[in-house]
Amino acid sequence: MKMPSTVESQNTVGALKVLYASSTDDDHLSLQAIFGHSKWMLFRARDLGSTLTLLREHEIAVLLCERDLLPGTWTDVLEHIQRLPNAPSLIVASRLADDRLWAEALNLGARDVLAKPFDHIEVIRSVKSAWQHWYDKRHLRVMAATATAMSQAS
Repeated sequence: MKMPSTVESQNTVGALKVLYASSTDDDHLSLQAIFGHSKWMLFRARDLGSTLTLLREHEIAVLLCERDLLPGTWTDVLEHIQRLPNAPSLIVASRLADDRLWAEALNLGARDVLAKPFDHIEVIRSVKSAWQHWYDKRHLRVMAATATAMSQAS
């Protein structure tokens, strides 16, 4: 079953934008069901190239990324997003969400690791936490830029 590139709720004004990078259709359908009754926008990418394109086109707050995103892996995605001025918070998804993956992901800068199949409550908790981190970083940058502009004006 083909899914559109984006799954939007009816009211997308100020909606949290989440990108899920995975080639697995069932995972996309599961997340669409979880996000379906929210104001969150779910974008879909099947590979590294489409992930990077969507990140350039939209202000994505949270990026859920399959551990193995062919070609490449979540670490390749992390390397690319760390160069972005307003990088999304990264959550790694895997059927093998063991202690080793957790340690590696958190040490390299991911916000969380989600086990698959997705648990509704865990997905909501993780995405909210990742969004809060992204929002706080963004808010601090805006406040710092405003303070700098004000000090230069006086």
